[in-house]
Amino acid sequence: MDVKLFSQALSKFLFGLIIISLLLFIPAGTLNYPNAWLFLALLFIPMFIAGIIMLIKSPKLLKRRLNAKEEENEQKIVILISGAIFLLAFIIAGLNFRFGWSKLPQIVVVVASIIFLLSYIMYAEVLRENIYLSRTVEVSENQKVVDSGLYGLVRHPMYTSTIFLFLSMPLILGSLFSFVIMLIYPIIIFFRIKNEERFLEIKLEGYKEYKEKVKYKIIPFIW
Repeated sequence: MDVKLFSQALSKFLFGLIIISLLLFIPAGTLNYPNAWLFLALLFIPMFIAGIIMLIKSPKLLKRRLNAKEEENEQKIVILISGAIFLLAFIIAGLNFRFGWSKLPQIVVVVASIIFLLSYIMYAEVLRENIYLSRTVEVSENQKVVDSGLYGLVRHPMYTSTIFLFLSMPLILGSLFSFVIMLIYPIIIFFRIKNEERFLEIKLEGYKEYKEKVKYKIIPFIW
């Protein structure tokens, strides 16, 4: 086991857990926020399991997933805006719970939780299919175009999964206002994909041909 990689992954995991907890519970003004505990469990338990699996089976993939240093200027702007959206959505969710601005039916929370878990499974499948997957826009040495599995249906299945993940988050937290804020995320992804595909057409051999073969970016027959 790569001890250094394990320490890096564990520190980022704990940092994320602490930050998101603070963003939810401080605005809520209490730890008695059941939706927040449900969300943290749904988010971080599978994340921890996936991290252990990657550490054992594919440490190079884990290392790429931990690298969040973006080199493309357009992508840096996208990441900053996305970060601001998440911060605002979590804070508003906590405030929504404290002041009771809106209350979603329990069935919505349950359905959103199921969608979240299914999206997480899809995300894990994307990681399994594409060993070159990175959090930043880059092309690794000897990287090849992946066109099988989910990549045979849409060109960016990772973004498909994250869109459903992120749109279900505020519903799990019980906040309609946070959901409206998070609707900005698919728009952000539109611009990220546009820049990313321009980069891949130049840097990744065979990507132009792949675009001709697989017509849809996110959702078959729609987008």
